[in-house]
Amino acid sequence: MSRPLSRTSPVLALGLLAAISTCGFIDRIIMNVLVQPIKAEFGLTDTQIGLVAGLAFAALNVLLGIWVARYAERGRRVTLVGVGTILWSIATAACGLVTSFVGLVLARVGVGVGEAVGLPATSSLVSDMFPPEKRGRAMAVLLLAPPVGAFLGSAGASVVADAYGWRAAFWLAAAPGFVLSILFLLLVREPQRGMFDKLGDREDAVPPLSAVLHRIVSRRSLRNLLAGSTIASAVGFGANAFLAAYLLRRFGYSLSEAGVIAGLIASVPATTSVLGSGWLVDRLSVKDGRWYGFLPAFSLFLSAPLYIGAAMTGSAALAIGFFATAAIFQYTYLAPTATVFQNMMHPRMRASATAVVSLVYSLVGGGLGPLIVGRLSDVMAPDSSAAGSAIGLSRALAVVALGYVWAGVHYLLATRRIRAELALPI
Repeated sequence: MSRPLSRTSPVLALGLLAAISTCGFIDRIIMNVLVQPIKAEFGLTDTQIGLVAGLAFAALNVLLGIWVARYAERGRRVTLVGVGTILWSIATAACGLVTSFVGLVLARVGVGVGEAVGLPATSSLVSDMFPPEKRGRAMAVLLLAPPVGAFLGSAGASVVADAYGWRAAFWLAAAPGFVLSILFLLLVREPQRGMFDKLGDREDAVPPLSAVLHRIVSRRSLRNLLAGSTIASAVGFGANAFLAAYLLRRFGYSLSEAGVIAGLIASVPATTSVLGSGWLVDRLSVKDGRWYGFLPAFSLFLSAPLYIGAAMTGSAALAIGFFATAAIFQYTYLAPTATVFQNMMHPRMRASATAVVSLVYSLVGGGLGPLIVGRLSDVMAPDSSAAGSAIGLSRALAVVALGYVWAGVHYLLATRRIRAELALPI
């Protein structure tokens, strides 16, 4: 009998998972760069745009994610990833066919449903492919999806939309998911659960969801990591949802120019942030587990003033420079947070834990973040003119950036208990 591919070739499996997650992120955030043409065609407010970009996606995502994750603790995670990828690709293509605001909302709900099926199991699969001392780097590769997806989604969608219309951008974004899902189902086999963890006689036991929730609630470090990462994700999702629109409104860039700039800001420095933090935290945490909290905390404290400076300056060059520098620091929380959650969970709790975290991220971060920024933009605009709209959005971005300070405080609080709680049995 042949050995599972994931054991003989974890790098290939990780690469496919990272590519699939990237496609998922593209399909999630492609709305960000298409804000202006969609707003113009359907006559929408920034609040409505925030609803479509965030809460519509999160609506069923948060409900289905937990149910699917519970199945993933017992069933074939590889199948879930493949099927989920096909589903969200279909929904993304449907976004390019809608003729009304309501239709767009429903299509975005479909994207959320597909990701609820396909993504909760990815972290669990990676944890069964790499030992604990290498999970930080492996998680960092998986978490390249946001920065790489942001660039491909922003730059690619804006160029295609300028040339062929915003609907074509959705159709192009949907295509890779179909190919990757087939490759993944053909090439990757289900790995053995817990092969790198000391489980004793608990290897086949599937803890109830209440046990997963109890572990998160009972461990102070996990509570603070969840709170900090949720707040940081709300700021990030909210700001990124309007970054291209901000560059377009404030500095007069074209759609394709704003999309490419936003994509570069969210990709090159952010990739450095994610990979660098994963590599660095693996090394630092060997000597002191508190670095899982210290590294994100210090980085988020630096991100806040940089974002405020970017939102308030009247210079396009300075704004881009501040945004890019902030991106080097603002994503350092991703790899450490994901690694701690995986290392503190039993192998048959990991998909559920990921789904719980994703539920909170989707509802509060991805769901409410863009809606809050959009609403603040409408409220803080001095008038309904183009100039007023730009001023309102600038003020909104500056206000929400303060959330990074709040998030950093939670990461510092996590360091008080994280070493002791990492040493507890899983």
